[in-house]
Amino acid sequence: MEDIAPHHPQKNPDDLKAYAREMRKKMPTAEQLLWYVLRNRRVAGAKFRRQHPVGRYILDFYCVEKKLAVELDGGQHSEQQNYDQQRDAYLKKQGIEVLRFWNNQMLLETEAVLEVIYSILTKSPPRPLAGEG
Repeated sequence: MEDIAPHHPQKNPDDLKAYAREMRKKMPTAEQLLWYVLRNRRVAGAKFRRQHPVGRYILDFYCVEKKLAVELDGGQHSEQQNYDQQRDAYLKKQGIEVLRFWNNQMLLETEAVLEVIYSILTKSPPRPLAGEG
């Protein structure tokens, strides 16, 4: 399976940087697709970094100027909701907004996911994802 282990907060900063570099080499298909779209300021002119360390965590995609993190979650996240909630609470205290999508949403509803990201970057209302609203 393509899912990667959670972004562990117990690693020290040097280990965290090395781990982030390793994760960039092993991105799941959904992350590769999102990175292809986000890179080079292709969405609303926003610069994103991938596998970016913040504190003791690694964010899948992070836009520094908008303080926006985009996380793509695989199946392991259904079992680690408490960890994700603690992580999101820490990031919120840092002023970082976190958007979470399932990998299959990115692969099957790419346009809808991108509309949500674009709407946050530009502060315009998105259309609901399939199954919402």
